[in-house]
Amino acid sequence: MPALTEIFGDDSVLQFGGGTLGHPWGNAPGAVANRVALEACVQARNEGRDLAREACEVWKAIKFEFEPVDKLDK
Repeated sequence: MPALTEIFGDDSVLQFGGGTLGHPWGNAPGAVANRVALEACVQARNEGRDLAREACEVWKAIKFEFEPVDKLDK
């Protein structure tokens, strides 16, 4: 969503489908989640933050260290 706000700006219409309709709490909470996420992206942009860069930094720090539960028996 940060890329969409950067590309299209404030004067745009965004369409959301399966993620909204498939929200586990229903369609209305899915729409609310989209609205909250979009407003957060616009606010961050207006504050001069670069969410794409920040996200990459977060993902660099994430470590997936777990034992798989579906190992093949050898």
